[in-house]
Amino acid sequence: MGEAGFATHDHSGCIEAGLARAGRICTAAGVRLTPIRRRVLEILLAEHRAMGAYEVLDRLAREGHPAQPPVAYRALDFLVRHGLAHRIERLNAFIACSHSGRDHAPVFLICRACGAVAEAGWQPGGGQIGAAARAHGFRVEAVVAEALGTCPNCRAAAP
Repeated sequence: MGEAGFATHDHSGCIEAGLARAGRICTAAGVRLTPIRRRVLEILLAEHRAMGAYEVLDRLAREGHPAQPPVAYRALDFLVRHGLAHRIERLNAFIACSHSGRDHAPVFLICRACGAVAEAGWQPGGGQIGAAARAHGFRVEAVVAEALGTCPNCRAAAP
């Protein structure tokens, strides 16, 4: 069992589905999902949590891949640029996009106790930000929101 956001589920099929979706997105964009990019995405999909670049690099090195930092950073940059992963500023870490292939603005819910991260979607132009933007004639192209709190699992485990 693994974590998808904060809900426990059996994610044996979600890694394959995520990799297949990534393949379709890359093909449509005319870019290559190289073996190292694919492996980095697979690591992020398997973990269902935010991971630092050096944590990804350590995993790659243990598997016999090149252990230079640019290898991990280039793969992560590619994944972020093509909407397959997100960078979480607060944690200086990366997470596989759970809404890849769809136009969305991520909202990250970060548990301050266990570090779990859930991705929720927000439609650009919606809510208070969208209303404020419309009032000023501003067109929202991207929003990234990070909220810090406590996940249901940590709250349940607290005395």
